[in-house]
Amino acid sequence: MRKVMVGAALLALTGCAGTTVSSGVAAPITTPAAPSASAAPAKAPHGYDPSRDAAADIGAARAAAKKDGRPVLIDFGADWCLDCVVLGTRFQQPEPAALLATYHVVSVDVGEFDRNLDVAGRYVDLRTSGIPALVVLDPSSGRIKVATDQGEFSNARTMSAAQVGTFLKRWA
Repeated sequence: MRKVMVGAALLALTGCAGTTVSSGVAAPITTPAAPSASAAPAKAPHGYDPSRDAAADIGAARAAAKKDGRPVLIDFGADWCLDCVVLGTRFQQPEPAALLATYHVVSVDVGEFDRNLDVAGRYVDLRTSGIPALVVLDPSSGRIKVATDQGEFSNARTMSAAQVGTFLKRWA
């Protein structure tokens, strides 16, 4: 516990980027499985669940996206990361929350850069993006529309809900 708290305190000063990423074993995570085409849109993620199967959750979201035309938003992060927690809070605010309803949202826990790295590596370069890192997939092809490889959200604590909304609106 102390190790995580010290890491979080350091990251509070330096951001969640800058951590070295090494090859790891997948231990998936995400928000609830993607809804079916007839289900209500996904709600904003509430944390990162290390028990989830990230690959399966992304696959389910991609299948649902193909049916209903809504893009997939993958949020790579961890609960110890202040910027990830703040981004989750921004996702709950009215404008971003309404825009998230136009996506299939999947949250993927990267732990302390020791979980789901194989899954993350298919979509984003965590060495340059830090966390949180967001990826938007095209609903029909599953191709990456945008990946925040340059750390666009690694300092999310300084972002307003309107700034988060602008990103979501652009890629919806």
